[in-house]
Amino acid sequence: MKLSDTKTINSDRETVFAALLDPEVLKACVPGCQEMSGSPDEGFEATVVQKVGPVKATFKGAVMLSDMQPPESLTITGEGKGGAAGFAKGGAGVRLEAQGDQTILHYEVEAKVGGKLAQLGSRIIDGFAKKMADQFFTNFQDAVGDPVDGDVDSEDSGKRKGWFRKIIG
Repeated sequence: MKLSDTKTINSDRETVFAALLDPEVLKACVPGCQEMSGSPDEGFEATVVQKVGPVKATFKGAVMLSDMQPPESLTITGEGKGGAAGFAKGGAGVRLEAQGDQTILHYEVEAKVGGKLAQLGSRIIDGFAKKMADQFFTNFQDAVGDPVDGDVDSEDSGKRKGWFRKIIG
C-alpha cells in the first residue's frame, strides 16, 4: 500500500525538521502511542496500541531515521510486532519545502502487514494505513505550526496548537 500527500505547516523549515527528530513530538503525534524512547542517531523504540477492524493489538517496535539531509528531507522506517495479531512495517519519505514563513511537508508512505491483520483484507488495511498516516501528519502539523487567526483545537478542550514551536521559540 502506497500513499502520498502534503501538509502546510505554519513554521519555518528548521523548526519542522527539528520536530521530526524529537521523541516527545513523535510520541504525541503517533496515534495510540503509549511509549517512545531513543534518539535520532540510534533510533526509537515505541509501544503503540491500535484497533484495526476487529483486531486490537499492542505493537512493540523500532523506528529508524535515515537519509537525513537537514533541513530538507529524511526517511522514517518502522517495524512493529503485535503478537498473535501479526506485524506491521513501513516507511515514509519526508521532504520539506520552504515557502515564506511556512513549510510544505511532502510525504510518501508505504506500509505492509502480516499475520491476522493481513487476513482482514486489503480494503480495511489500506483504509487504516491511510487514516494512520494522515492522522500522524495532521497531529504533527498541529503540534509544530503556529495557530492561524487564533485557531483552537476543539478536540483538546481549547488547547492551542503549535506547542512545539512555543517550547523552542
